[in-house]
Amino acid sequence: MLTDDSDRYAPLNRENQEATALDASQPSGQDSAADHRYTQTRIRIRIPKNYHQEPVISRLISQHGLTVNITAALLGANARDDGWFDLELQGTAAQIDSALLYLNELDLEIWHDSSAQEDGW
Repeated sequence: MLTDDSDRYAPLNRENQEATALDASQPSGQDSAADHRYTQTRIRIRIPKNYHQEPVISRLISQHGLTVNITAALLGANARDDGWFDLELQGTAAQIDSALLYLNELDLEIWHDSSAQEDGW
């Protein structure tokens, strides 16, 4: 069950999404080699009921090469309502950026966990 921690998540939109994914994993002054270093980020997404038959989370793994941990989820009875998911995404900065672009192209609501520690492994 999702807890009410809305102050922990900040909305992520097309304008700030790319910078968020890359800035979180790459200290300033480093080159693109940091794009290949593994990192993690936490997001919350709302998947509308019209996407319930689409493998949205599965595609984060198969098409973008991420490891996805579902840390919390809220689904309505018989999938009549929107689904809310707290996800921990693990991969390179480039993979995470690509996955965030994919979610934005689906026009999903995405919030970035502003309190999560995001560093390389």
